[in-house]
Amino acid sequence: MPKRPARSMAIMSACALAVVWAACSKSAKNADSLAAAIDTMAKPAAATPTPDSTSMPVATLTDVNIVALLDEANAGDSTMGKLASSKGTSASVKDFGRTMERDHHKLREQGQALAKKENLAPQAPANDTLATASAKMHDNLTQMAKGKDWDKAYIDNEVAVHQSVLNLLQTASNAAQDTALKSLITKAQPLVQAHLEKAQAIQSKLAASTTDSAAKKP
Repeated sequence: MPKRPARSMAIMSACALAVVWAACSKSAKNADSLAAAIDTMAKPAAATPTPDSTSMPVATLTDVNIVALLDEANAGDSTMGKLASSKGTSASVKDFGRTMERDHHKLREQGQALAKKENLAPQAPANDTLATASAKMHDNLTQMAKGKDWDKAYIDNEVAVHQSVLNLLQTASNAAQDTALKSLITKAQPLVQAHLEKAQAIQSKLAASTTDSAAKKP
């Protein structure tokens, strides 16, 4: 076969790098959007005081809002965990994905059972964009090629999301009126914290691996 001109090879290499960079940038942006969507729920708008009111503003999250948001968060993380278990390259990422699929599926089942028992029909807040942001992130990870960049995008997303979910759980715990719902939230917090710490450990491991690989290059 004829040799490709050096300039053509350089152009192809530049194009390939541009594609990878664009995919990574898109993943980071979607991760930020998903975390931002959860953070918005964790900081609900305060009720507008009436002219004759002297009381402090009250958070607008209700019990039915809380069960809806927690269901969306658990559904999203379980689904992305399933994707990571098959598409991840690193053994630690694949294992983490399986854990997310299992744990968040169980949390979702517990939340749905509680909502049914306590007669709390899930109703998302008017400003809820969590499910939409989660779907966008899942679509992007589905389209992104397997490899180290995919693993990084997934774990970076998990770190950001679990940090935001912890904030949401704290807000939900303070706002919840149903005692059984409060109890479920309290039980979920240590598990989500453990997920965050595990994701951060994997994130550090992936970063160290990338640094080592770069250092070994001539």
